[in-house]
Amino acid sequence: MEQPLYDLSPVLHIMLMGVVVALGPLSWMWLRNKKAVPARRLQALTLLVLFLTFDLVLFGAFTRLTDSGLGCPDWPGCYGQASPTGAHAQISEAQAAMPTGPVTHQKAWIEMIHRYLATAVGVLILTLTAGTWVLRRRGAAVSPWWPTVTLVWVSFQGALGAWTVTMKLFPAVVTMHLLAGLVLLALLCRQAVAYEHAQQGRSRVAIAPRLRTWLVAATALAWLQAALGGWVSTNYAVLACSDFPACQGSWWPTMDFRQGFELWRELGMTGGGEHVGFAALTAIHYAHRLAAYVVLAVLGLLAWQLARVDAVQRQARLIGGLAVWQLASGVSNVLLDWPVLVAVAHTGGAAGLVLVLTWALAETRRSVSRQPRAAGAARERSG
Repeated sequence: MEQPLYDLSPVLHIMLMGVVVALGPLSWMWLRNKKAVPARRLQALTLLVLFLTFDLVLFGAFTRLTDSGLGCPDWPGCYGQASPTGAHAQISEAQAAMPTGPVTHQKAWIEMIHRYLATAVGVLILTLTAGTWVLRRRGAAVSPWWPTVTLVWVSFQGALGAWTVTMKLFPAVVTMHLLAGLVLLALLCRQAVAYEHAQQGRSRVAIAPRLRTWLVAATALAWLQAALGGWVSTNYAVLACSDFPACQGSWWPTMDFRQGFELWRELGMTGGGEHVGFAALTAIHYAHRLAAYVVLAVLGLLAWQLARVDAVQRQARLIGGLAVWQLASGVSNVLLDWPVLVAVAHTGGAAGLVLVLTWALAETRRSVSRQPRAAGAARERSG
């Protein structure tokens, strides 16, 4: 009998596993900050969740790159069990029928470990939200709405994870799952900076309007590039170009952008039910590469400009370093035939850029020129 896509019978056991996994880092954080004031513990918890979410994004990339996304063909468990151990017979049968197929013992464990980690992060975000509301009711100057939005968002992220499995690695859903993970990182980063400002009693640094606009534009371009990178990965288009800087020995190879960027379709198929052509995969890859040149140039200029502002010099150095990291890991993916370690490192670089750019945005604000007000006051006095 075919396994149903949704089998909620092990959901309580998986939730319990998430609580058990979350208790480890939560206990470590509590012991490390047991003498701190509640607001300081809240800040520490936010940083802990941010770190674990970053790790989860990397492990999600590892799950995808090892073709383990369907290691368990149902959700939230594995053949209706809370772990691959309980589904040993079914996994063995599937592996015997297709030894290199989507379901093997190794892939099932990778997929389920990813789900356990995701559940643990959800538990920690729920704890963070509840703790913030408690502090707010006690009169602390903390906003509970950021963690509340984060809790809602991580629930949506969980739904995308379920659809990734039940829709059989639908490229648009898998890409949205990656981007939603990056949004989760940005939300947590914004909260961590806000708590730090509250602890230190300082506010955001005013920077020139033109520099602030440049920072916003660079952040938008980085998000666009992350979406393009996710589309490359989920369509397995990395090896459509095996040389650099040219592609297939040409500066403008044969490409089919219409088919390549048809968003709502099954993996490897067009909306009309035909197989996606190689020219479409080339278009996906080359669009990401061409956009990378623009993004790297913008990030380089942004790092140079931010380095002249004392308050964000750390962010400037990180932006420059991560831009170089992305260039090196991206080229290595092409020339080394997409090794898993390098591909995960490339995803980590993208997540790092999202974090640092969000950090820079949260640390700064647009300065307001006083000249127009002064001129208006002078006109009123003369009148």
